[in-house]
Amino acid sequence: MQKCLSAMIGIFLTINLSACGNGSSNNGNNSTSAGDAETIFNQKCSSCHGQNLEGNVGPSLKHAGSDLSEKEILTIIEKGKSGDKGGMPGGLIKGDDAKKVAKWLSDKK
Repeated sequence: MQKCLSAMIGIFLTINLSACGNGSSNNGNNSTSAGDAETIFNQKCSSCHGQNLEGNVGPSLKHAGSDLSEKEILTIIEKGKSGDKGGMPGGLIKGDDAKKVAKWLSDKK
């Protein structure tokens, strides 16, 4: 019974974490204009963190900049983070796009 429950939880987390990427990929290419971090967030992050940063599968990011520096946010975006809600996979956003989103989130106080 415990093995079955563990397998079900694993499948649930896999499905939900794969949804965080929202199926869109630009491999870190600078395909969005400067200052378009909100669009990047909506494409890549909102399925887990909510359209209004309110949280969903992932935690709320409404006040991310109050808790974390821009550099800390960028590290989480690039490398991921384990957590009580199943964690966040790293590398969903890369390169300049990751830097734009980190800057944008660091301004959320």
